[in-house]
Amino acid sequence: MTLRTYGGWRRKRSIGLLGLGFTPTMILMGCLIVLMLVAFFDQRYAAYLVPPLVVVFGIALVPVQGTSLLGFVLTRLRWWWATVRGRTRYRAGVLVEHPRAFQLPGVLAPITLLSAEDGRGGRFGIAWNRRLGHMTATLKVSSNSVWLAESGDVDTWVANWHNWLAGFGYMPWVPWISVTVESSPDPGDTLRDHVAASVDPQSPQAARRILGELVSLAPAVSAQVETRISITFDPRRFPTPPKGRLEAAAELNNLLNQIENGLGGCGVSVIGRARPEEIVATVRSAYDPAARGAVAQALESGGAIATGDWSEAGPIAAETLHDRYIHDSGTSVAWIWQQAPRTHVTSTVLSQLLTPTRWTKRTTLLFRHWPASSAARALEGQNTAAQYKSEMSARLRHRVSARDSQDLAYARQAAQEETLGAGLVQMSLYASVTVEDPDELDRAVSHTESSAETSRIRLRRAWGSQDVAFATTLPLGVCPPYLAQRN
Repeated sequence: MTLRTYGGWRRKRSIGLLGLGFTPTMILMGCLIVLMLVAFFDQRYAAYLVPPLVVVFGIALVPVQGTSLLGFVLTRLRWWWATVRGRTRYRAGVLVEHPRAFQLPGVLAPITLLSAEDGRGGRFGIAWNRRLGHMTATLKVSSNSVWLAESGDVDTWVANWHNWLAGFGYMPWVPWISVTVESSPDPGDTLRDHVAASVDPQSPQAARRILGELVSLAPAVSAQVETRISITFDPRRFPTPPKGRLEAAAELNNLLNQIENGLGGCGVSVIGRARPEEIVATVRSAYDPAARGAVAQALESGGAIATGDWSEAGPIAAETLHDRYIHDSGTSVAWIWQQAPRTHVTSTVLSQLLTPTRWTKRTTLLFRHWPASSAARALEGQNTAAQYKSEMSARLRHRVSARDSQDLAYARQAAQEETLGAGLVQMSLYASVTVEDPDELDRAVSHTESSAETSRIRLRRAWGSQDVAFATTLPLGVCPPYLAQRN
């Protein structure tokens, strides 16, 4: 197996909200520790600390934009500190030699692109995070329509999908998996160019005339939908630790063969692995939506754009604002999953959120599976917490709400299913919408949020972290919870 590294010379400045790495919980715990230490030495001085601590605790309980007032203030402080240090802007110069030549903006700075053989005569791309050591490979899939299938078949697909995810509980070298559904408007050139390239000049004139009429009668604007499954590997946890990137890529290829075979009964068809140039085209189109058509044509025909060069993927300029992300020809807004549906979840719960619109939209489900050895303890803790909450409600309010009873029933059901072989998976959702005209941003935002409400999902805008949420929807293996734990 041969391994190639793509790169390019560009001058860049890394951005990111590293700033003050304090959370509201850390501040509250720190205040309590300080109060206990002062009271241990002299209780008289501790009495003076009680009023300001009461104010801090009160601020921590006031809800603002889906979080506490204290958390909101801390987010603004981090944002101010990042702005002062110049970490919210990004500029790149073409053909300028620079020590940080292969970087993308923000959290994507340590990622570069590798090209590996798949053992079938082709190549596939691997997003290699040089800081974390993780490698991410992307599978292109096509999902079956649940509207045209029998309900029994749909239930089987959902059950097989859960079994597929549960199997990763026995694979510690796979920390997380992301599934992204991207929809973008297609002006119609794709259909016309495809038909024109497929028509035989020697075919009958009547047949060519009929095809021309069908193309002219086709909708002027259509939607292009792509579904990707990105699997992140940690080579340090492989059964046999590799000695280098070449051995790591070879072992990753073998594991991907097993993973692809397991998707057969999940209601999706594996089209293939994303090639390096396809990953470059995806990232480039996300940052520069106006170049989507040119990039797609270059990808199909191997034209002038060097889509296999990683330096073509990043933007020329990008700026992170508190409520949006401005990059090249697009302006994006990103959300995170604040609350899951509290009602019965069906297989079509995300249909409204995934419906194509006139704007480019990406929705990513991030799955982080628990190790099979610790899943039982985690579910037992959830069951105990739900039972304790129900008992406290009965003692304090002399009644148990229907919501508490349902949560307790779900916790007991999950624990029972785990004993029968089910896995435990943490799931989060990230969504982003990109417009080329800034005047349409408010309309795109309201449409996306209303679609989420229809899907019984409560989204929260990623205030102060728009670039991180935007990067999570790309097939590059970004996991914000993991990054938050490391920072």
